[in-house]
Amino acid sequence: MDTATAPALTFPAPDPERLHDFAVKMIVELGAAASGALVVLGDRLGLYRGLVAHGPCDAATLAAACEADARYVQEWLSNQAASGYVDYDADSELFALNPEQAAVFADPESPVHMTGGFASAASLYLDLECVEAAFRSGDGVAWGDHHECMFSGVAKFFRPSYHNHMVQSWIPSLAGMEDKLRAGARVADIGCGHGHSTLMLAKAYPQSRFVGFDPHGPSVVEATRLATEMGLDNVEFRGGTAQELPAEGWDLVTVCDPLHDMGDPVGAAAHVRTTLAEGGAFMLV
Repeated sequence: MDTATAPALTFPAPDPERLHDFAVKMIVELGAAASGALVVLGDRLGLYRGLVAHGPCDAATLAAACEADARYVQEWLSNQAASGYVDYDADSELFALNPEQAAVFADPESPVHMTGGFASAASLYLDLECVEAAFRSGDGVAWGDHHECMFSGVAKFFRPSYHNHMVQSWIPSLAGMEDKLRAGARVADIGCGHGHSTLMLAKAYPQSRFVGFDPHGPSVVEATRLATEMGLDNVEFRGGTAQELPAEGWDLVTVCDPLHDMGDPVGAAAHVRTTLAEGGAFMLV
């Protein structure tokens, strides 16, 4: 709407006490939004892991260990302490991560490691122009149209869950599937992104053959690079959507988290069913 032709608005007088409480709430939320960017920086610069390795410590010690500038690190630590993301001891003037903070910010194998979530959240702001256009047109926003930090952030955010549950509990929950995979099965992983879920399965079950599918070309390239780096020869990655999954008699098809992002999740699931071998399974996370 053109603001020059918009009708004048009359705003009702707010209740002073309720206005104060709501303004304070929004200041807290604004602080959390700003601190999210500093969580991403702390992860990129290795500051959280540096606190585990060298803490309790001051800014100069942490900066030297992480090859960063001490003045900036001091401000970062102050923000993190004010947010409750790191601990600060006023008597010693030292900063540290407690075990719970370390599990969330520093340990990539922790099931509650969340730095990837903050990285993907950055895409919500970086993608505003294409989302605004979609609001006006009614068109969708394709997964591949997001900023790169969405793809790397999502991969990093979900990897700990796969690391802690895929082989330990999810596969065993499918009756007879472990035996099939140990003997040699054909497995498709739809919407595999950077391939962490596919690669973990391929490493755990070397007698089986795994194919990861994803519509985002750069993610397929990154997944292929990781497979080569890991030396796995029983896995490959291809471009493609769920609806394009070839009917190759899959013993297992997995969709680890992206089903709700698909334009037609019911149609995708129905198509997957037609591609399964007799006795095959479809595992949704």
